[in-house]
Amino acid sequence: MNWRLASRLSVITLAVFVVFIVALLGSRAGGPSSTTANTAPTANSSGLQGTDLGGVQAPDFRLTDQTGKSIALSQFKGKPIILTFLYTHCPDQCPLTAEKLHAVMLNLGNKAENVAVLAVSTDPKRDTVAAALDFSKVHRMLTYWHYLVGTHNQLSPIWSSYSVYAAPTPTTTGGSVSHTTAIFLIDKQGRERVYFGDDATSAQLTADLQILLKQ
Repeated sequence: MNWRLASRLSVITLAVFVVFIVALLGSRAGGPSSTTANTAPTANSSGLQGTDLGGVQAPDFRLTDQTGKSIALSQFKGKPIILTFLYTHCPDQCPLTAEKLHAVMLNLGNKAENVAVLAVSTDPKRDTVAAALDFSKVHRMLTYWHYLVGTHNQLSPIWSSYSVYAAPTPTTTGGSVSHTTAIFLIDKQGRERVYFGDDATSAQLTADLQILLKQ
């Protein structure tokens, strides 16, 4: 075998190897294992951004909001719903989520009244009606959402039904609550459509709600 033939064979072999590697990486990138918590949500077939939840019926519940009013998720059928899980003494992520939701309401303008926002407490001991009212005022969400509070026995089944982890502080003062950062978007028919973690932006949420308002 002369050196030219050997050289050509080596080039062909290298090309086949490169194609194989590219194909292998491509198939892995398209699989479920490529999704991580740090990956920005992308639009699904419906045009919605976030993790597709398949349109299953959202579990109903009833709690008390920051004004002392009894509120059920099911009473908002006919409106898209933002559902999130917070606590009033949170030092970091919860205030950011509240501010993000305030920006969404401003982005929607007069359409904001056609969207329901529910924030479920993850801290039953410290999240009283008064604390929820104060938190709502501080973050300018008083007229935009229902900050829902309750006892541990009332809240725990709701956390479980939405696969939200919450480990409330054992005392009435001090301490933080470890909990899942979650924002669910529910459509007018009460179906879970998409989920966001702490990577959600107000622009993404606004765009999704504009789609759900038209459906």
